[in-house]
Amino acid sequence: MIRVATVQFNHQPGEKDANRERVHAFCDQAAQQGARIIAFPEMCITGYWHVRKLSRPAIDELAEDVPGGVTTQSLLQWAAQYKMIIGAGLIERGEDTQLYNTYVVAQPDGRVHRHRKLHCFISEHMASGTGYTVFDTGLGYKIGVLICYDNNIIENARMTALLGADILLAPHQTGGCNSHSPYGMKRIDPILWEQRHANPEAIESALRGPNGREWLMRWLPARAHDNGLFILFSNGVGRDDDEVRTGNAMIIDCYGRILNETWEAADAMIVADLDMDLLANCTGRRWMRGRRPDLYTLLAQPTGTEVDARAARFS
Repeated sequence: MIRVATVQFNHQPGEKDANRERVHAFCDQAAQQGARIIAFPEMCITGYWHVRKLSRPAIDELAEDVPGGVTTQSLLQWAAQYKMIIGAGLIERGEDTQLYNTYVVAQPDGRVHRHRKLHCFISEHMASGTGYTVFDTGLGYKIGVLICYDNNIIENARMTALLGADILLAPHQTGGCNSHSPYGMKRIDPILWEQRHANPEAIESALRGPNGREWLMRWLPARAHDNGLFILFSNGVGRDDDEVRTGNAMIIDCYGRILNETWEAADAMIVADLDMDLLANCTGRRWMRGRRPDLYTLLAQPTGTEVDARAARFS
């Protein structure tokens, strides 16, 4: 059994010191409960939705080197201190001078892994990553990372599983988005968040409804079930510029069962124990052993209808 934690919190846009302090506080809380892994949301260090309005120089000012930057070094320090694997999102300034939506994972032994979002749409000044991220924890299992939109492309989840991931860290900034689809997510009125203390029932209903948890339930457990993965879903919660993130931090087992979750309209952490013995014969892994790769060549061939992530997201 491995105890894990996942967090939802309302980051402060551009206030990296304050956001790092929040991450540190949750790491301390998780360590007290015996967690070995903790996942934080996408770009929770830098802030997220406001970045779409920033110029290239302004984004570059928020960006950090990995692993040399302040945030990565702090995560490494806390990972060693708490003997815990810690993942958190930021904007990376790559050695190629490109800017990336990156998820940094620090391990207690000093190793650092980074996943650059494969489908980055937040800003025209930021680039998409070009590879999958799966790594050995040294504890007999492997971790994979997919950021937000990455998880909506089913091939990404399957590739991560085929590369050996047992646990998927799935950091998001989602819910309450205008999906530009008639039956997709829609915006949540920010007034509901501002009035959350006076009317907690209204905001919790919104977080659990079709623009939050109900939307996640249409697909997220299937990623775990079909690919034989445990999923640590972390997300922002609350006001994010002109949108409201819906939280719904969730831990899902390899059968797609929810082990723990919250729809609290507040910063929150949840904890669960993963039974790693379930992996060997779970449904998804058994079915994958019966794959027919000879039938799937079309998956790797362009259809001519592909567009970049920004066009796909905002069209």
